[in-house]
Amino acid sequence: MEYILQNVPEYQEALTQLNAKAQKWKGELELKRTEIDAMKQSLANEKPLLTDELIEEREGEIQYEEEQLLALQQKYFGPTGDLIVQKRQLVQPVQDQVFTAIQEIGKTRQYDFIFDNSADALMLFSADRHDISDMVLNMIQRSSRVRNNEKKKEAAEEEPYKSVKDAAEDRKEEAERQAAIDKRERERQARLEERQRVKDSIRDARQAEFEARRQELLRRQEEQKRKRDSINKIRQENRNKD
Repeated sequence: MEYILQNVPEYQEALTQLNAKAQKWKGELELKRTEIDAMKQSLANEKPLLTDELIEEREGEIQYEEEQLLALQQKYFGPTGDLIVQKRQLVQPVQDQVFTAIQEIGKTRQYDFIFDNSADALMLFSADRHDISDMVLNMIQRSSRVRNNEKKKEAAEEEPYKSVKDAAEDRKEEAERQAAIDKRERERQARLEERQRVKDSIRDARQAEFEARRQELLRRQEEQKRKRDSINKIRQENRNKD
C-alpha cells in the first residue's frame, strides 16, 4: 500500500496541497499566538495605569483569545481535526481502487491469498514474481487516465459555464474574507481607541490631581509669606516707636 500510494500522482498532488494547507494553519496559529503574547506584554506595561476592573477585563480578553487558540489547534490538528480527517479522506479513494484491483487480479490469476507486506501479516519468504504491487499500480493508473480523459471532455463542454460560476464564487469568497478582515480590524481599532481613551483619562485625572496639589502648595506658600510679611511689618513699626 505504501509503495502504491507513493506512485499515484493524484494522491501525491493532493497530499502536497494538504501539507501546504497544514503549513497555512500553522502560520495562522503562530500569528494568533504572537497576538496573545503582545496583549500580555501590553497589559504588563499598562497595569500601573489601569483600575482593577480594567485589568480584570483585559485578562478576561486574553483568556478568551487563549481558549480560541486552543480550540483552533484542536480543530486543525486534534485527533479528529481537519488534518487527520482530510488525510483519511485522501487515502480512502486510493485504498478502494487498490482493493478493487486486487480482487480482479486475485480472481483472474486464481490466487488463494494476497498479502500486504507492510501490514501486520508476517511473511517469511516471498518470491519477487509474486509481488503484484506494480500490477495493481498499473491498473489504477489506467483507470486514472480514463477518468482524467472523461473529466477533460466534460470540462471542455462545461468550461464557459464553470468559468463564470467559479469567478462569481471566487469573488463572493474574497468579499466574505475581506469583510471578515475588515470587521476584525474595526474591532481591534475600537479596542485600541478604548484603551487609549482610558489611558488618557487616567493621565488627565493624575495631571489634574497634581495641578490641584501644586496650586494648594502655592497658596500655602503665599499665605505663609503674607504672615511673615505682616509679622515683619509689626516688628518694624515697634522698633520705630522705640
